[in-house]
Amino acid sequence: QVRLVESGGGLVQPGGSLRLSCTTSGTISRIETMGWYRQAPGKQRLMVAGITSAGSTNYADSVKGRFTISRDNAKNTVYLQMSSLEPEDTAVYYCNARIFTTYMAAYWGQGTQVTVSS
Repeated sequence: QVRLVESGGGLVQPGGSLRLSCTTSGTISRIETMGWYRQAPGKQRLMVAGITSAGSTNYADSVKGRFTISRDNAKNTVYLQMSSLEPEDTAVYYCNARIFTTYMAAYWGQGTQVTVSS
């Protein structure tokens, strides 16, 4: 059974930084794309950043230049370094990964809360 576990969320002041981690475990043949999404109260879940197995990245316009996604394939872990945080970044952040076990499927973590407030 595949599991994604996020960590690193919390309360931070505007202008501050946080680093989220998401570790994948289970019987995994390979991990294709990994990414981070976020969902603010009353809003849709939206993509924040994604990274392919080769390391190509893409970002939502709202976080370009402030957030950096990276991954450690040896550890099956994806990171999201968030800087210059704004109150508008407040949301539950979810990790997502497309994983091949005996078939390809998308998996989600349970989410981690990020609150940006003074």
